[in-house]
Amino acid sequence: MPQITVDHPADLTGSFDRRGFALALHPLVVELADARLAACKTRFRTTEENVIGDEGAPGVLHIEIALLAGRTEETKKRLAEAAAALAGKYAENTPVAGHVSVEVRDLDGSYSKA
Repeated sequence: MPQITVDHPADLTGSFDRRGFALALHPLVVELADARLAACKTRFRTTEENVIGDEGAPGVLHIEIALLAGRTEETKKRLAEAAAALAGKYAENTPVAGHVSVEVRDLDGSYSKA
């Protein structure tokens, strides 16, 4: 736990410091969601194609943070806002600037770790 997934367009890879972002995000998750740093796991997935409304924007950066159940909606909202602000800083000079979104949700009850 926390399971963090970052979806981004393939052409963002060179201009977005993925590792730096993850290493900055993990302590934020620890602070706001009372998680353990060693338990934070982030994976990055490239998306092949993105369409945003009727814009010609090249894509979106979407972050999903899945936590074990028990956090309040207020805590999840604060974490989502903080993660979005952090991602916005890392994406400010990239094609996805202005197209950052974050969802914080509970892991399903079937979540298991070996």
